[in-house]
Amino acid sequence: MAVFVALGAFLMTLAGGWTAQRVTDRRHLVLGLAGGLMLGVACLDLLPEALRAAGAEVHGVPAALLLFLAGFLLAHLVERLLAVRRASHGADEHRHRAPEVGLTAAGAMVGHSLMDGVAIGASFQVGEGMGTAVALAVIAHDFADGFNTFTLTSLYGNARRKALAMLFADAVAPVAGAAASTFLTVPAGVLGGYLGLFGGALLYLAAAEILPEAHHEHPARSTLLCTIAGAAFIWLVVGVTG
Repeated sequence: MAVFVALGAFLMTLAGGWTAQRVTDRRHLVLGLAGGLMLGVACLDLLPEALRAAGAEVHGVPAALLLFLAGFLLAHLVERLLAVRRASHGADEHRHRAPEVGLTAAGAMVGHSLMDGVAIGASFQVGEGMGTAVALAVIAHDFADGFNTFTLTSLYGNARRKALAMLFADAVAPVAGAAASTFLTVPAGVLGGYLGLFGGALLYLAAAEILPEAHHEHPARSTLLCTIAGAAFIWLVVGVTG
């Protein structure tokens, strides 16, 4: 049952990626929407879940918040190291983004979707009602996952075939996670730590990469509205499925 339900997440992820690639003639709007979706997922979805799952404190600060900060700084460090590496080979670091950053970010999205599938499977082991509620929550935000996976891979200069490959991997991940949940159990503390780390990295990509790029050539009101709409959509999903 869990694997069957996860197929809904598979289709929703593909729908999100298909939408992202169909509106490339409005690139600034796509990036503005992607930035808003990523901000919403990081701050309204991942961080609260991380705080609930990883409740321990380290020197008076919740471990999930420390890992959230670590994820932000890690993403910044990786992006800077790759930019410096490209600059040392003659590329302008301000004009040419490192494709590896896009692939790494998309890979993190795939890992997140895999954990979503595990969550679906584990919740169905608790009860059908719990499983249905978790599945609806995952399916609802997998449109944003697919949209962001394709957008992130493409933004950093990767070929379209790579963007499509990462999109397909992101779509398959929830199904694989649901299947693996029959013999795999992830401790709540580990899951919370992962969500915090991933949320921080996602926040960095949205704030430091996606949104500045969206407003660089088209600082239009419509771009800002798309960003607000993306964050509001995640808020709506969290409110309905929470």
